Amino acid sequence: MAQPPSPALVRQPVEAITALGRQMQREWRAGPIHRFVIGQPKTDGLGISPRDLRPPDLAAGERVLAGVFTFGGETLDVGARGEPWRCALPSRGFATALHGFGWAPDLLTAGEPGARALLRLWLEWRAVFGRHNAFAWTGMALERRVFHFATSAGALAPLVSDAEGATFVGDLARQARHLLSDPGDPGRAAERAAVAALVGAGLAGRAGEGLRARATARLERLLPETVLRDGVHASRSPERGLDLLFDLLALDNALSQAGAPSPVEVSRAIDRLGSGVRFFTLADGRLAAFQGGGPADKATIASGLALDPGDSTLPKSAAYGGYHRLEGKGLQLIADAGGTAADPTWAASACAHPGALAVLVDGRRLVTGSVWAAGGGAPAQLRGPTGGSCLALGEAWPGGARLQRGDFGERLEVARYEAEAFRNESADAVWLDVDHGGWRAQGFEAQRRLFLDTATGELRGEDALTPVGRARPSPIEYAIRFHLAPGVAAQIANDGKSAVLRPAGGVGWRLRGDSAAIHLSAGTVFEAGEPRSIQVLTLVGMATPTEGARVRWKLSRDDG
Repeated sequence: MAQPPSPALVRQPVEAITALGRQMQREWRAGPIHRFVIGQPKTDGLGISPRDLRPPDLAAGERVLAGVFTFGGETLDVGARGEPWRCALPSRGFATALHGFGWAPDLLTAGEPGARALLRLWLEWRAVFGRHNAFAWTGMALERRVFHFATSAGALAPLVSDAEGATFVGDLARQARHLLSDPGDPGRAAERAAVAALVGAGLAGRAGEGLRARATARLERLLPETVLRDGVHASRSPERGLDLLFDLLALDNALSQAGAPSPVEVSRAIDRLGSGVRFFTLADGRLAAFQGGGPADKATIASGLALDPGDSTLPKSAAYGGYHRLEGKGLQLIADAGGTAADPTWAASACAHPGALAVLVDGRRLVTGSVWAAGGGAPAQLRGPTGGSCLALGEAWPGGARLQRGDFGERLEVARYEAEAFRNESADAVWLDVDHGGWRAQGFEAQRRLFLDTATGELRGEDALTPVGRARPSPIEYAIRFHLAPGVAAQIANDGKSAVLRPAGGVGWRLRGDSAAIHLSAGTVFEAGEPRSIQVLTLVGMATPTEGARVRWKLSRDDG
């Protein structure tokens, strides 16, 4: 009897056909007919000036004015009158940030000199890339550039001639229409539609009305699946939710300036995202870091929440997004209690960190949930369990997760596994159990149990591996990592069973565990794309085929 073809053999011709289709689409989008289409109808100028409501960075603006571009820990210095567009760039991520013009709002803080520098850099960019470029006219570089061109137009208007102004607005309209047709990362479809709608709101006349109608219709279809009911972005990244909130706030503001009502789905998404940002914001004013998102800037978060007053009631859990928040005396904790997403749409920034924890004590960061951040130079292996404050088994990734490079960068592919969270509360305690099947291929069911004494702020944890299915042929090493936040000093006690952790300027906290050993090693966390040195505390031991493993640990104030 003939054997059915393997899934890999079936996928190969499908992937080849898909790749061919994408190549043909790219060639079409670079051709003269498409260029003609996105140039119609002709623009009548800007009716209003859209605004980016994120607070700019004055120091970064001074650096750009001096010709120094720094992104993700990499720097290019072209001098005060230099231009970067013909230079060899340090990396693809750097090029994306440069062509995205995210530095424009910072440069404009330098007043008229900054605006004139931006005008010069735009004209130079246009001379090199204004017609079309396979890199600069796709993906994040295109999306963010269109946004920042739109929100910088008001500052440039007094400096340009009528001809230059018409050229700028015409370029903006062409790139926005091109963006709306961009088949880029499907996980950013809502962001692309929001940016195109923003440009449509800003353009005067028929050009603006047509673009706005198309973009807002698409945005209304996309937002319900992009923003979950509890305000968590469907990517499960807290920082992605904050960024989308700002884009929608800018769109809402532009529509208000234009005298047009904001679509119902946009208003609903703003309310939900505001709630989600509040849920993830810890007492130090920054976000908990999970699923490829960093902690973000404190001033930016405060600005976003001030612009969206919303309901200030803080939820205890985000059930749709798969997160729980626990708070006691001097201690805050957010736990990643979600499984893997069934929809690969959100795989671009996903991480395999089941049960990861972010902990803050006395208003200071102690443990970070994830050290990998999208958009920086973080090593890909940190997207696996070694990069999260969670349990890892040997070199395996939960659920058979693996990274695969495609048209939109590396994506996390996983065999789906479920996670369940069970929460109970009393007057003075909170219990949270997180069960997941990510280690079934290794022969174990996994459970992370958390107990927080809310009166004392003492946190007790237990990580358990229970044998299931066919027994493993041999034991396997487990490692329970706690990635300590930048500035946290750590020292293992003489008994080898505990460590004292001391945040900068704070009192000491002791983490004690009953694992076979406890180790302290050097690590790195990536914030805003930049690496920062940290320490990693790890509880290690062996899980056996017949008994599995059970590790108890406790975090409490150090009275010694």
